[in-house]
Amino acid sequence: MEIINEVRNLGVFVAYDVIVNIDNTKYVPKLVEEIEAAVEEARRALSLDTLKDHPIIRAYRDFYWRVLGIDPTKQRPAQEALLRRVLRGEPLPRINPIVDAGNAASIKFVVPIGLYDIAKINSKTLRIRFSKKGEIFRPIGGSPMELDNQIVLASDGQILHIYPYRDSVDTKVENSTREVLVVVAGVAGVEEERLLKTAYYLRDLLSLLGGVPAGEVKLA
Repeated sequence: MEIINEVRNLGVFVAYDVIVNIDNTKYVPKLVEEIEAAVEEARRALSLDTLKDHPIIRAYRDFYWRVLGIDPTKQRPAQEALLRRVLRGEPLPRINPIVDAGNAASIKFVVPIGLYDIAKINSKTLRIRFSKKGEIFRPIGGSPMELDNQIVLASDGQILHIYPYRDSVDTKVENSTREVLVVVAGVAGVEEERLLKTAYYLRDLLSLLGGVPAGEVKLA
């Protein structure tokens, strides 16, 4: 699996990884412990009142305003939305083991993570690019929408993701998922090392489900 980044000049970059042989049908106690530990760590280290001023959150908010033209107080960065949830005393959402592991990594390193079922992806080469007028995106939990010049992660004409906040139902991770593409989304002001650490941490979590890396963590 290869990702080609056509918009790096906008401060867009990713770390990505492929994990195979995952058993996503049941939770294992060690994974549950790690998820709970990430939640407690976030609650100790962060405050709901000052979260918007965290330098990493600030970088994503600035990207929303400057590059995407989105008000981040109305469409919050994905990891900020998760952190606000846990800082209000709520648990992380329980979706399935792979997704829950991704959410734990997201709040631990304060970055957004996309997870995609490789069996549902059309090709082995993906591009981070601007969408073409008329391309259709089918978001998880929403209605199909026509795109026009949004930054997307795409496999040929298949849109997996609107960068860096919304994933497609077409490639979503389900209990039957065995092989997953992990994409940690970066923006200007976030160091590459943070993305790499996130990917390796998530690799460790997915190993608890039997997951095995198919290669090296890469940057694009």
